[in-house]
Amino acid sequence: MKTHHRIIDLLKTQGPLTAKALAQELNVTTMGVRQHMLALEESGEVTFQDEKAPRGRPTRYWSLTQKTNSHFADRHDELTVQLIDSVIAVFGDDGLDKLITNREESSMRSYRLALADRYGVLEKLQTLAKIRSDEGYMATVEQEDDFFWLLENHCPICAAAKKCTNFCRSELQLFQRLLSDVAVISREEHIVEGARRCAYKVIPV
Repeated sequence: MKTHHRIIDLLKTQGPLTAKALAQELNVTTMGVRQHMLALEESGEVTFQDEKAPRGRPTRYWSLTQKTNSHFADRHDELTVQLIDSVIAVFGDDGLDKLITNREESSMRSYRLALADRYGVLEKLQTLAKIRSDEGYMATVEQEDDFFWLLENHCPICAAAKKCTNFCRSELQLFQRLLSDVAVISREEHIVEGARRCAYKVIPV
């Protein structure tokens, strides 16, 4: 994978990073990373924010712009929105709700089968994150004190979710039902509402 693409992936999954941090992740020199960042800035794919440091010069943090969305799976945004409009036109809002419910139930069957031989919240979450990553969500799991985060750094159905928020409601319900016997789940960050990622707080019961 080209260095440009690796940098974009790192900024997508980890959020704003310094050139030094990127250099450590990529095992290259900080000067080399800065050259890549200048090129990415010129192409409009990254931007930066200087944050005041305790001493010396401000620390520069690099982050992605909306332009980089084209690098990630989008599930054919325009077609998706057109199909949603068509479903509403032909079957009404109730028809769209039935479609979303059917999608949720189909995913539930598939996810339950994959998690059937997984035990404990962490093992189940790691398997779920792998499934979601395969579907384009760039999902990871992090542990914090006595709870976990299921983090989705990309939304491959973002256009559909913006068009109909019931897709997002359905996905939250799906996770809550899927892990109801082992955890309580809430969504704390939401891409559709302007966040960098969707963050689900998972509290074991």
